[in-house]
This record gives sequence, C-alpha cells and structure tokens, in this order.
Amino acid sequence: MTKSLKIVVAGPIPRDTISTYENDIIMRYGCVTHPVIALSKLLDSEGTVTPVSNIHKKDREGIATEFKDFENVDLAGINSKEDRGTVILLDFKDQNNREEKQLACMNPIRPKHIKKHLDADAYVFVPITDFEISLSTLKYIKKHSKGIIIFDAHGATTAMDVKGHRHRKFWVDQDEWLPYIDVLKMNLEESQCMSFANEYIHEIPSIYDDSATGHLDDLANHVLKKGVSFFYVTMDSRGCILYQLENGKLKKDWIASIKVAKVVDTTGCGDSFAGGLAYGFAKYNDPVKAGQFANILGARRTQGKDWDVFKTAQETEEIRVSNYGL
Repeated sequence: MTKSLKIVVAGPIPRDTISTYENDIIMRYGCVTHPVIALSKLLDSEGTVTPVSNIHKKDREGIATEFKDFENVDLAGINSKEDRGTVILLDFKDQNNREEKQLACMNPIRPKHIKKHLDADAYVFVPITDFEISLSTLKYIKKHSKGIIIFDAHGATTAMDVKGHRHRKFWVDQDEWLPYIDVLKMNLEESQCMSFANEYIHEIPSIYDDSATGHLDDLANHVLKKGVSFFYVTMDSRGCILYQLENGKLKKDWIASIKVAKVVDTTGCGDSFAGGLAYGFAKYNDPVKAGQFANILGARRTQGKDWDVFKTAQETEEIRVSNYGL
C-alpha cells in the first residue's frame, strides 16, 4: 500500500489587492494559497496539504472559503488567535516588476505553530518578508522531523519600512540559516542580495540586472558547502538552474522553462514553483524532476486569475513529458 504523503506549506496568506500590468484589479488570498491549491490538485487522494499561517480573525472565513473545494487541504495549521495577519497591495508596472506595499505584519511562524505537523514529508516555506519565519522553526524541524525543508529566499531578501513600503535587502545572516535548509530556491534578483562586497566605494550598485549571472557559481558553492543539498535559481521565462555537489564538485543542470502563449498574472509564480519542488521531492525524490514540476506550476500560475490554472497529476505529468520527455 502506498504511503499517504503530507506536505506543509508555511508562510503568510495575505489579503492581496493586485493591479496587473494590463490594469485589471484582482482581489484574493495569496502566497501560501497558490502552492497549497496546486499541491492539492496534484496529490488528490494520494496525500494531504497543510497550510500553516497566522491570520487576522476577520480573514478566517474568507480563507476557509478559498480552500473549501479542496478536500485534501487540512486547515488545522491556520491560526487567528493573535489576530495578526498580512495585507498586501501589488501594483505591476510590467509582467515581472511591481511596486509593493504591506499594511499588516503577520506574527512569525514559530516552533509552536509547527509542532503538530512533524510527520510531514516536506515543508515548503514561502515567506514574503524577513520576519515571518523564525530560524528557531527550521532548527526545530531539523531536530524533530525527517521531512525535507524547502525555503524560498524571497522573504529573507525583503524588508518592510515603517510606511509599509517593501524593499530589497542583503541577506547578511544567511550563514545562520543555510545549515537548516535542504532545498533553497530564489530568483536572480534575490541571488544578487546574497552576493555582496566586503565594502563598497561611494555607492552600492543596483541589483536590478537580469544579465548579471557571473556570481552564481561562487554563490552556489558557498550555499552548498554550508549545508544546502539543492540550490535552484529561477530566471523568469528562461527556466531555472539546479546546483548540487557531486563528489565534492559543483554540478549544474539547466532546466528549460515551459513556454506559454500569453502571461495573464505572475503573482504567486515563485510560490507555485516552490510547491512544485515539494511535489517532486516528496513523491519522486528526484531534484531534476522536481525542477521540471516547479517550472510547470510556475508557468501554469501565469495563465489565469483563478485556480483552474492548476491541473491534476495526470495532466501535469503529460505537460512534463511533452516538454522534457520521460
């Protein structure tokens, strides 16, 4: 009998208001919601998905409604006792770049929020701001669970000022975190927040350079030698790079993107990508296949404004085989 899988997705469930680059307005619950619903459809009767998040009391009913059609989603990890959730405004200037404003701060996810879910096969952490996941939580999982820890660097490289404006930041204390992360995922811009000089002369250069990839191999070596097993860097529509150590040497695999005819909305693509990694590792324990599923879920998220963009395991596998082969 096949063991039932359990995947935990931890992070905020923000009440999002999104102005797309085509000037459409979308209002929904985001972040954790994207990978949870994608994984729910993939796992179906094969397993459960447990979102772990701290939310506002007034959002509990709306969040429950968001998940009501997905029977294998366990809402036991949703906590509103402290009445501390997340509210986000997103204004897209083009399909990839946006201005962000945060109007509420979620209580950080601590060991007490995760202790009932130590039987999970995989943990997906998708913070959007640097205070939302406590390092103690990763340490607690490492000590008490055998589940693989997948961490999205978006939160660690994003800060919020006292006006609610969200800004990129260097992940200065990264070496404190890396030993407790099995799979690290980030985009190119976030990778540049991990590669910074000992000292800058006069001015710090901009990190907004999608052609700046020369730092990636050195960064990968550092990340992997600090304890991360698999390191993924996404390159928007180009695909992603998978780094791992093989016999002590850096191994790099390019996993091409899934082509789409038209991008409708990119909100949640990175979160969905992280969910695809969890599926590939939990079900197949295959880092290349995990990257393929991640690319598929990220691409599917761009294809509409509702949850119909995500497909069943069979449909998703057909997409994978048609793009990557067996």
